[in-house]
Parts: sequence; structure tokens; C-alpha cells
Amino acid sequence: MPTTEPAAPRSYAYRWIVLLAFILIAGMTQVLWITFAPVTSLAAVHFHTSSLNIGLLSMSFMIVYILLVLPAAWAIDTWGFKTAVGVGALLTGVFGLLRGVFADRFGLVFAMQVGLAVGQPLVIGATTKLAACWFPPRERATATGFGTLALYLGPLTAMILTPPLVARHGIPGMLTIYGIAAVTAAVLFLVFARDRPPTPACPPELEARTLMFDGLKNILRRRDFILLLVIFFIGLGMFNAVSTWIEDIVRPRGFTPAQAGLLGGVMLIAGVIGAVALPVWSDSVRRRRPFVIAALTGLLPGLIGMTFAPSYWLLLVSGAVFGFFLLSAGPIGFQFGAEMTMPAPEGTSNSLLLVAGQVSGIIFIFGMDALKAKVSGSMTLSLLVLAGLGVLSVVLAALLRESPIHDSPRH
Repeated sequence: MPTTEPAAPRSYAYRWIVLLAFILIAGMTQVLWITFAPVTSLAAVHFHTSSLNIGLLSMSFMIVYILLVLPAAWAIDTWGFKTAVGVGALLTGVFGLLRGVFADRFGLVFAMQVGLAVGQPLVIGATTKLAACWFPPRERATATGFGTLALYLGPLTAMILTPPLVARHGIPGMLTIYGIAAVTAAVLFLVFARDRPPTPACPPELEARTLMFDGLKNILRRRDFILLLVIFFIGLGMFNAVSTWIEDIVRPRGFTPAQAGLLGGVMLIAGVIGAVALPVWSDSVRRRRPFVIAALTGLLPGLIGMTFAPSYWLLLVSGAVFGFFLLSAGPIGFQFGAEMTMPAPEGTSNSLLLVAGQVSGIIFIFGMDALKAKVSGSMTLSLLVLAGLGVLSVVLAALLRESPIHDSPRH
């Protein structure tokens, strides 16, 4: 009997529509996560509670992510990209809208925030799954880079839009507007996203994956992935901590909250540029390791500049350098992890790397506060500790072996 030849790998233009739909819903999860950070004091007054409790609204996302990372990874790899992210999108839309409905009651808003936190890992943990399903190997770091942009564009959007929205519409109005935006993003994803293309985007040997728990055991025996996990622990924790304490970092040197906010914006904008440019370059030369090493090395001058810069222009330049290199390392690292752990599922490797950053984010945030100078409030010591950890991450990156994609046939 004649055998049926497998369909030749093919790239579909529709992959970019799926990617855009994903970016919109993933970005909204991040907007809803960091909503209250730029208006902490105003939110505390509105809800008649403490600033610490307002901070817990954001911290809940980190805690829930740690608890649900493995179930979410299992769901992504078992249900498939469209179903898993679709469930996360529904949770994002429903609980995002309900925050606006119950905007005057802190307890209910907190409950809605936890509901949003449950949906988040189902969405942001699927970045490399999307890249693997829809994009050929030569474009996967690029696709992961664009998907990871949502992790940066979301907080940037919230930082820019939340204060004027609160000034004009109050806390309830702001939450309602974000809720409507979340529902819109969820609907767009459910309408336009597809689980996979009609024919595979790569040859079978580059597509086959093991079951999630088998893959997890395989991943945790991989020397290179363990090194990458520690690198993400340092890098993502550094990003979360510096972003959280940006005002406290610069205030002891006489800079204003407005200047601190602009510094945070510059850091994120430069990071967005880096997260687009470097993954494209990485794909073009089919290398991962040199770009990870270069990014981790490049962020160090920026971090030192943010620690000591006496003038505002130098502070902004330092923040841009820090953001460009630190955030560009993320998408390349995610794709690197997926490639080095084949045939483990993409959702599993992606989620493990993200959870490392959630754990370290909590540790670094509290650690920086503990190391803060009692009288002046200076965070110089904390930042120098982070710089030392940054040097360690460069050493660990130098021990990594190149991705298998470097030696595989081009497709």
C-alpha cells in the first residue's frame, strides 16, 4: 500500500495575526498586574487601607504564579495553545471587568486580582508554545521576542496611562476602562487565534515533544538548563526589584518621583527596542549563547550608572543601557531554554524560567528593602549586590553550550 508522505513544512502569513492576538491579551495581563503601582498612595486613600496592602495587590500575581506554574504548564502542553490561553483570556476579561464593578470594595477587588493572577500563567507561559506551533525554527527567537514584548509593554502602558486615568476618572473609572480593554483583548484572541497551522511549521523531528511530567524530569537533569534557570533567577529578579524600588533608588540623590517615573519609562522603552532587535539578530545567525553573554555583560555598566549617576542625563542613559540589555536577554533566553530541552514541552521550560523570576522577585524586593540605609534611605549597597550577582550570571552564561539549532539544517 502507498504510504502518505507528511506535509512539507510551511510558514503561513496568518502566524503574525495569531501572534498579535496573543500579544494583546498577554499585555493586558501585565497592565492588570501592575495597575496600582503608579498610584499606590491614591489607591490607599480610596480603599481606606495601607500602602502595603496596595502592594499586595501586585504581589499576589507573583505568589499565585509560583503556586500554579506547574498546573499551567501541564495545561498549555496538554490542552494546546489556543485552549489554554483561551481559558486564561476568559479569566482576564471576566475578572478584569469585575474589578471595575466592585471598585469601591477592597476585599472584592483583591479577590478579583487573585482571579486575574490565576489566568496569567496560562497566558504568559505559552510564548514558546506559540513560537513552536506557528513559526519555523529560523524565526522562533523573533516570535518569542515579540511575544515577550507584552511583558514589557504592559507595565509601560500602565505606568503611562494609570495616573492620568485616575486624575480624570478616579480609581473606579480607571478600573472600569481597564476591564473593558481586557474583555476586548480576550474576545479578539478567542476570535482570531488558532491552535496550530493546517500543516506543520517545521519537520517532525523538530516538533515532537514528550509529555509534560516526563519532560519536567528530563529538563531538571539538563546541566545547561539548570544554569539558565539560575541566570533567569538573577535577571528577572533584578528587573522586578529595580522596577519596584525605582523611586527609592534615585530619591536619596535628590531626584523627584516624576524623574523616577521617566527613568522607569526610558528603561522599559529601551528594553522593548532590545527585545525586538537582538532576537532578530540571534535568529539570523542561528546562535543564542553569544547574545545571552553580551546582554548580561552589557547591563552591568547601566546598573552601575543607575547606582552612582550624579546627573539626571547620565541616570537616563544608564537606565536605557540597563533596560536594553537586560530585557533583550529574556526572549532569547526563553527560546534558548526551549531548544536545549527538546523534546520536553515548550510550556514547561517557559514556565519554569518565569517562576524562577517570580521567586527571586519576591526575595530581591524584600532584600533590597532590608539592605536600605536606615538614615539616608540609600540603596547603593543593594544595587552593588545586584551588580555582583550580574557578574555571576555572566560567568554562568559563559559555561552554557550553544543551542542545537546552530547545527541543525535550516528551515
